[in-house]
Amino acid sequence: MVKIRLRRMGAKKAPYYRIVVADSRSPRDGRCIEEIGTYDPLKTPAAITVDVEKAQTWIKNGAQPTDTVRGLLKKAGVL
Repeated sequence: MVKIRLRRMGAKKAPYYRIVVADSRSPRDGRCIEEIGTYDPLKTPAAITVDVEKAQTWIKNGAQPTDTVRGLLKKAGVL
């Protein structure tokens, strides 16, 4: 199954996330199919950037967003 989930980047105690499309069996920071956005929780307010067309295409093709990513996509106006 294909999932839309977060990949953790950044330094220790300074997380920065990429929103990626990946196989559910791959590790959290492992190989991904495509990167569709970013999420920076340390900025005020949190910075969310998403390629809306890519996200909608993947969701139409059956990719399931995780609970956290679903919330971020709703804030970004994709869902």
